[in-house]
Amino acid sequence: MFRSDSRPTRRHALLGAALGAGSLALLRPRDALAKAPLVGKPAPYFYRFKFGDGEATIVSDGTLPLGDPNTNFTGLTGDEMKRQLTDNFLPVSNAVLEQNVLILNTGDRMVLFDTGMGDLTTFGPTTGKLLASMKQAGIDPGDIDAVVMSHAHIDHCGGNCGPDGKPHFPNAQFYISQADYDFWTDETKVPPAFKVFLDTARKNLPPIRDRIVFIKDGQEFLPGITAMAAPGHSVGHMIFNIQSGTSQMAYIGDLAHHPVLLLEKPLTQFAYDTDPAQSAQTRLKYLTMLAEKRTPILAYHFAWPGLGHVAKQGEGFRYFPAPMKMEM
Repeated sequence: MFRSDSRPTRRHALLGAALGAGSLALLRPRDALAKAPLVGKPAPYFYRFKFGDGEATIVSDGTLPLGDPNTNFTGLTGDEMKRQLTDNFLPVSNAVLEQNVLILNTGDRMVLFDTGMGDLTTFGPTTGKLLASMKQAGIDPGDIDAVVMSHAHIDHCGGNCGPDGKPHFPNAQFYISQADYDFWTDETKVPPAFKVFLDTARKNLPPIRDRIVFIKDGQEFLPGITAMAAPGHSVGHMIFNIQSGTSQMAYIGDLAHHPVLLLEKPLTQFAYDTDPAQSAQTRLKYLTMLAEKRTPILAYHFAWPGLGHVAKQGEGFRYFPAPMKMEM
């Protein structure tokens, strides 16, 4: 028979206590049987994808921390800069750029765009990884047929040659605007504050002068690769339209260093520009064109791997990163 009252008996209490102890035992973590040590190494620093009739590989020269954004980007109030950064979940105390180096294999030739910082540590120890990331990607520097430089700043030509003065890319032809070559190797033109830029250009450009081809605005200097003059950041800064089959992208070099601070208000100025006002107008011109034509871009300094689109938004632009596709 069932008891008429619902009060627990001593037997129920003992049984409940035993079951409770068993449940707690099940909740306790057991000794780990499959524990493994921490890897302690980052993932390989390259990304490869199909591009037209060939393939593209993005490798890295490492992150480039500029430090306090307020000392590098001008024309914004402190509050406006803080708002832009916090609204986009970015740190307000250190503007960290990437160095996204494009290597295009057309099937006929291997073309590398910009060469990073080389052995310089001007921005700290995180740069200078180009050769290591190329090795991770299975690309031999001796297989590079062409090195295309957007301009002659330290983070774009600094890896042309090693500390011994010998070229890192022994079989390559080099391409740059003559205006940038002439400016950054001339001590009478380079401001004293940019002496490291002068020294780096002299170390990495004159030793390969016999292999340099000067390129001009509108020139298709390699099949499918056309130069577009984008002055201001430097006197001869170039960006490049790249076409292969039905695929197209614009390699924008230093048209914009930051995907927020130089896009939301594109007339914001950047401390490392030779002519900040001209650079801002050039940025506005080309971002407008790229947005209207919906042209895919590869930005040298945007978050890894730097592929995406820009679209008009308000008085400026917004950057939309492209999803990484891991199948070829």
